[in-house]
Amino acid sequence: MFKRRIRKRFCRKAALLLLCAALSAGLWAQSAGDALSEKVVRLHVTARSDSPEDQAVKLRVRDAVLARSEVELAEADTPARARELLRRILPALAETAAAVSGGPVRVSLGNEYFPSRASGLIALPAGRYTALRVTLGEGEGHNWWGVVYPPLFPAGDETVETSVLTEDDLKLITGDGEEYVFKFRVLEWWNVLTEKWREDE
Repeated sequence: MFKRRIRKRFCRKAALLLLCAALSAGLWAQSAGDALSEKVVRLHVTARSDSPEDQAVKLRVRDAVLARSEVELAEADTPARARELLRRILPALAETAAAVSGGPVRVSLGNEYFPSRASGLIALPAGRYTALRVTLGEGEGHNWWGVVYPPLFPAGDETVETSVLTEDDLKLITGDGEEYVFKFRVLEWWNVLTEKWREDE
């Protein structure tokens, strides 16, 4: 009987410690994710359909929008300035995308929740991000996604950016090391949980 009580107390304490550790990791994850998402503007280009022709058009539109954005964002020294400039040039970006695609397009800038995604050399944890969306036609095809700000340039096996992201931000984005893989998963779990709480409110 005495041993059973000791075992129960031990299990309760262990469960409490695990809960505290999970909450601490979750709070860290929320803080890290919020800090990162405030610095990044995503780009999503959705194709008219999944036909090879429409997918090829999607990539040409992506290149044109990135090229135009790079010029316009050259003076953006903060994420807030980048968002301001993007809002200002939305009509111009729509014209650029329409000229390349040869059909109707919709271009918008908004704040959305995204699950964890990986593409090429970068990955972004789940969270709420500002996203520049370019939808071609009815947008029934797969989308290409990446980052329009800050500019991330593949250079060999590395991802290089200008000045906005910290070394820790870049390690989180590139998944540099097992520690960051763990943090990335914690961040995804925590964001999914908090989004569910928001939906239930």
